[in-house]
Amino acid sequence: MAADEEELEQEAESVTQAVMAASRLLVAISTRALASTDDSLTLPQLRTLVVLERCGPVKLAVMAATLGVNPSTAMRMVDRLEGVGLVVRKPNPSNRREVVLSLTRGGRSLVTRVLDNRRSEIRTLVQRLPVDSRVALVPALSALAEAADEMGVDSADESQRVGGLVDDPLNPAPPDPPMGGRRQARPAAS
Repeated sequence: MAADEEELEQEAESVTQAVMAASRLLVAISTRALASTDDSLTLPQLRTLVVLERCGPVKLAVMAATLGVNPSTAMRMVDRLEGVGLVVRKPNPSNRREVVLSLTRGGRSLVTRVLDNRRSEIRTLVQRLPVDSRVALVPALSALAEAADEMGVDSADESQRVGGLVDDPLNPAPPDPPMGGRRQARPAAS
């Protein structure tokens, strides 16, 4: 029995090392995609923009929770991104003490360009793989993504969990990202 456990442990370590190598590769690809689009931004700033693109508009406190940073760190990040015209913050119409963050048109355009560049480089890399290796990646990566979801790793889930999605004052029923449709209007309290 100990030999089986040791073999399983070695297999888990091999998989862990392979996933870590793939992670480093994906970070490098993301870094290149960002540098080819805008070399003045950092990966944490890009992550902030991607979270806003995916979840926005959101409250500052929720942005901080989603990014796993304290609110003052999130505020400094927003200050920088607002300074270069990628993010806008407005008072929350429901609670003027809160700030609601969203991307500007330029911020959305930047995120689209960076993600398109990243997707293109990943596609080129995947196309270099033999077909059988490519086919094997789909269930393996899908299982990894599913395990991450089970662990609560998805940043959009964190925003939804802490109730951070807020209606855009100019569009009270923004599209619902998972379904691609529109959120249903909340019934009035009786």
